Formats: sequence, structure tokens, C-alpha cells
Amino acid sequence: MTDYTVEFVGTGETITVADTETILSRCIEEGIAQEYSCRVGMCLACSAEILEGEVTQPAARALTEAESDRFALTCMARPQSDLRLDRGVYPPSIEDDADSADDVTAAADD
Repeated sequence: MTDYTVEFVGTGETITVADTETILSRCIEEGIAQEYSCRVGMCLACSAEILEGEVTQPAARALTEAESDRFALTCMARPQSDLRLDRGVYPPSIEDDADSADDVTAAADD
């Protein structure tokens, strides 16, 4: 087991997370207000942009392959190095989903 430092930019919060635990579970234990909902890698509520470092998150099903290099779902992500994360930054696919929902709503109003 290896411990890594996870820094959340803009908040001054830093935690130590083992490579065997998720970032979200450590946030909850440390009392850090990390947003989350489903806790199974599907809703994107807990996403954070990876500014530096690497994670493993094989069960992060809501991210595309390309997004999983730039974004972490903290409920699934386990650090593989020290990290700098920007919480509350969502991957592009969430914007695509919002645009699709707007299109459906607009079509229903016609």
C-alpha cells in the first residue's frame, strides 16, 4: 500500500489517500465537502479535473475513454501518484447530455 497526497486547488485542502481507497471515501472520512450522489461511477456528481497526476478508475462508466485521462470520478478513482484536482469541473460529455435534453424539451414544446 502506498499513500499519495491529493490537493484540491482553490480550497487549500489536502488529504492523504492510499492507493487502495477511493478519493471520495477519504474525503468523507476527513470531513471534506466533496459532492457525490450515486457512488457507483455513473452520475458525474463527484467529478474533478485532473490537473496533475494519475488515477486508476476502471469502474468509472460515465466517462468516455478520453475523458478518463483528464477527469476523475472521485467515488471510483484511486490515486496512482500525488494529485492536484479541481473539484466541480465536469467532463464534456455532461454538456452533451444537457444539450440533448434541451433538444428533447424544445421538440416536445413544438
